[in-house]
Amino acid sequence: MGDLARRTGLTVKTIRFYSDRGIVTPAGRSPAGYRRYGDEALARLELVRTLRDLGLDLATIRRVVDRELSLPEVAAAHVAGLDAQIRTLRRRRAVLSAVARRGSTPEETELMDELARLSAEERGRLIDDFLDAVLGVPGDHGDDPPLAGLRRSLTPALPEDPGPEQVQAWVELAELSRDPGFRSVMRRAVEEHAADRARAGTTLPRRDVVASVGERAGRAVAAGVDPASVRARPLVAAFVAEYAELVGAGDGDGGADSGADHAELRRRLLTRLRTASDPRRERYARLLAVVNGWPVLESRGPALDWAVRALEAAAA
Repeated sequence: MGDLARRTGLTVKTIRFYSDRGIVTPAGRSPAGYRRYGDEALARLELVRTLRDLGLDLATIRRVVDRELSLPEVAAAHVAGLDAQIRTLRRRRAVLSAVARRGSTPEETELMDELARLSAEERGRLIDDFLDAVLGVPGDHGDDPPLAGLRRSLTPALPEDPGPEQVQAWVELAELSRDPGFRSVMRRAVEEHAADRARAGTTLPRRDVVASVGERAGRAVAAGVDPASVRARPLVAAFVAEYAELVGAGDGDGGADSGADHAELRRRLLTRLRTASDPRRERYARLLAVVNGWPVLESRGPALDWAVRALEAAAA
């Protein structure tokens, strides 16, 4: 047995243990009564050691070496088990990383762990509840392609084998989707957009004014224009003129019909931009991009903030 121990790298005690359980059988005994093992025992012990290193239990190993079980089938089952363990470890790591980063309370930690544990079906129900609150239940407003497209664009799809960053992003996104204040902001944004569509008399607007204003204001930010300065006034006029055109309130020359109409358009545009500039909306978009593996777009928060301040200054 000592020679077998040297050749396999196992201790004599371990070999005796495997022998007592019938995993390896001695070829016979010496005149002094010591167990003797042949080449077959050496091969079995080397296989046993490999399978133990891979985490298989002794009962399964015995059935494999006795050829009662197919090793490929056993390996496939253990791969599935290891995958589940890896997903669990990733979830735990993501939650603990978030706790360490955010300085979470025990109650917040418990909530994060609960959100990270949700099944795909449970995640779907949570997000459907959020989107129903924001967009309305599908079918309530008839066949509305813009709302259907918006619903798809706001839906997270955590992959089957997510990375730690995706798990952390999902947990924060799920928390945000349950925030009543955020739901109210998102609902208000949808209602304001729908109202503009109704004013324009179109099913699908030619261009979203928030995106257009964001682009123009972004250039002003880059150029260092003070939103309260005289240099900002032509941009404010351009914002309002484009908004008037998009909602069908223009006079044909890029302006509004009257001073009162102009003031009302500016007020409505300011309301839309204030809603759009809520930092929680951008945070949701960034988290959604991480979860879904989409490119994270450049922040338009500074540009929208600039536009809001410019409109406020022009109205003062």
